[in-house]
Amino acid sequence: MTSAQQPAAQPARNSGYIQAFLAYFLWGILPLLFAYYMTPNPLDLLAWRIVLALGVTLIVVAVLRGAWRRLATVLKSRRDHLLLILAGHLIVLNWGLYIYGVATHRVLEVSLGYFINPVVTIVLGVVILKERLRPLQWAALAVSFAAVVVLTVDYGNLPWLSLALAFSFAFYGLVKNKTGPSVDSLTGLTVETMWLSIPSGIWLVVASMGLVGTAGGIGVFETFDTVQSATLPVVGIVTVVPLLLFAGAAARLPLSTVGMFQYIAPIAQFILGYFVFNEAMSTGRWIGFILVWIAVIILTFDALRWMRQNPKLRIHTSQTPHQEKVDYEL
Repeated sequence: MTSAQQPAAQPARNSGYIQAFLAYFLWGILPLLFAYYMTPNPLDLLAWRIVLALGVTLIVVAVLRGAWRRLATVLKSRRDHLLLILAGHLIVLNWGLYIYGVATHRVLEVSLGYFINPVVTIVLGVVILKERLRPLQWAALAVSFAAVVVLTVDYGNLPWLSLALAFSFAFYGLVKNKTGPSVDSLTGLTVETMWLSIPSGIWLVVASMGLVGTAGGIGVFETFDTVQSATLPVVGIVTVVPLLLFAGAAARLPLSTVGMFQYIAPIAQFILGYFVFNEAMSTGRWIGFILVWIAVIILTFDALRWMRQNPKLRIHTSQTPHQEKVDYEL
């Protein structure tokens, strides 16, 4: 890049940094939103999230240039379409576990799941993709394993919620990375929620009859006040907007740089769980969390060192599941 090009590129990079921060920050404060809209049966909230997210994605697709074309291309591709259906089942499992964690006052366990997600992604790379690890990655795996052992002893059982969140999201990322280059995050989410909205819509209709979920009021309105009922579409908006922000950041920054922002989300979740929801942290849990944080530091240091040594390959080092360079336009 010439000296004349550098000043012109700087505003785009700055915009990318802001978008990446906002995307992961919004993902990190979701426990506050879910706690506000929580229903007696968490499945009601999950169903509403899926249906409302589809509604928002369809509106955005209708507005953004080229979005309908990308959506049509994916729907015509049998391979990509089937992969997105599989991805949809994985992400709904992840969403359901997340909402369950908030409903049962286990936000700290939710944050732990997203802290160890990069480690689980590495495990899948070794087991499924037969990837070879660098020494520091092996060290991070060993420290993470020690953390799980400590937390298992403290809890009296495996920290299953954290592990299920980490593995479901890691498998989701693996499936998304198998889709074609035409599948950006907005298109993928549209297809995923399109199929998930069918059982979700059926659930909400049956719930409105008082047969499942929260009796009456189409699942939630019976227990909501006026403000909650009127603002419920926010649940769909905050599902889609971070993806658009992420896409904008990925279009302006190397994916490796965007990936460095990913720890903002579990940090925010931990702060909310400990300081806002006042969840308890025993000595054993502090030790387990600290070990996980050490593993994260090791992985981050290793990734930064690897990027310095391989500057031409930086675009491939992001640990997020949305490998794309789509810059959406009105």
